[in-house]
Amino acid sequence: MVKKAPRRTAERILEVTLELFNRFGEPNVSTTLISAELGISPGNLYYHYPAKDELINSLFDRYERALNELLNASDGVRDVEDAWFFMHSLFELIWQYRFLYRDLNDLLSKNRRLETHFQSVLKNKTRAVKALLDGMSRTGAVRIDSREVEATATSMVVVLTYWLSFEYVRDPRRALEPENAQAALLRGAHHVLNLLVPYLEPSQRQHLLQLVGAYNNSEK
Repeated sequence: MVKKAPRRTAERILEVTLELFNRFGEPNVSTTLISAELGISPGNLYYHYPAKDELINSLFDRYERALNELLNASDGVRDVEDAWFFMHSLFELIWQYRFLYRDLNDLLSKNRRLETHFQSVLKNKTRAVKALLDGMSRTGAVRIDSREVEATATSMVVVLTYWLSFEYVRDPRRALEPENAQAALLRGAHHVLNLLVPYLEPSQRQHLLQLVGAYNNSEK
């Protein structure tokens, strides 16, 4: 069987590009650096991805596919524990493609395709959070006035989307390093779900406090 070397090269280029973007930020990574890190010629890189935007778009496409698949799981959220797992899973995916969020405003200003697609990402996140709230309402885990659902869902999406930016501003030198991933993700999940505290049924509120307590203990 003939090996598909070009495909493997293209995949490897994306893997290394993602690592470099995540580590240094997309604006600080040139195609020359990427080809040097891979040990290939710039011409070989351009053969697979003729422009840097094509690398960014390919990585975003992967992220968007994985995100939409994950957001579908919001329909199955019934209580705080489900919501905690769902939010943590979302933050894990965001962390995997954290360069998008670290450099989001800059990327959107330069890339029209990302600008339009990220609007869809926000809509899909909001739709998923509303489904989460609906599922928890139907089981009695939360009691929320229908007039408050839109604002609550939007607030949750804002924190979800900009949490890693906050982490980065808070500690630029260390926040987005791999060894700090778990703590950052747990803090994010905690603060998103903390927006539900006024609406949680008492036993669910207590369970959230237990989950947060377990997180705090793990940080000590």
